[in-house]
Order: sequence, then structure tokens, then C-alpha cells
Amino acid sequence: MRRFAAALLLLACLWYFSLPAEPRFRLCGFHWLTGRDCPFCGLTRALFALAKGRWGDAIRFNALSPLGFVMLFGLFWRSPARGRLWAAGLAAFGVYGICRVLIPSA
Repeated sequence: MRRFAAALLLLACLWYFSLPAEPRFRLCGFHWLTGRDCPFCGLTRALFALAKGRWGDAIRFNALSPLGFVMLFGLFWRSPARGRLWAAGLAAFGVYGICRVLIPSA
């Protein structure tokens, strides 16, 4: 029951609060060093957008945000599938990160 309540509290916080579409300053050290987005850049804003049902904005912030959303809420599951979800998700974010670095954005 506590896990369910914690998940609902997290979802309520993500739904209630809003972040600006463009941050005032970036906290990402990778972005500071390279000028390129890391695999997690935009993920926080995307999670807030997903909680509000704004899928288009979330995908624009970070293409893997739906996977990140499922991974985040997967932390509240008691299932052996959680480990497989996280392993596959981290691999996907790794590949996505390599693509973000190697392929120039428009």
C-alpha cells in the first residue's frame, strides 16, 4: 500500500508542478563540456509533460521519455520484470545517447 501511495504522490507532484519549456541554465555537465545533449537532457521536463498528458511536448523534450516514465514508476513494482525493464531501458538510453552525440540535431 505504501508503494502505491508513493507512486500516486509522485504522479500528483509531476502533474501539479510545471517547468519552463526552456531552462534558464542547464545543469548537465555533458552539455557544458560538449554543447550536445546527453541521453537524459530534457527528461525531467518530459516527465512533467507526460504526467499532464502532453505527449507531443514530452517526445520533443526527449524521445525516450515514455520509456523513462515507465522505468520511473517501475521502481514501485515488486516484480522480477523490473530488473529486465531497467536493463533494457538503460541500454536504450545508451544507444540514444550515442545517436544524440553523433547525429547533429536540426
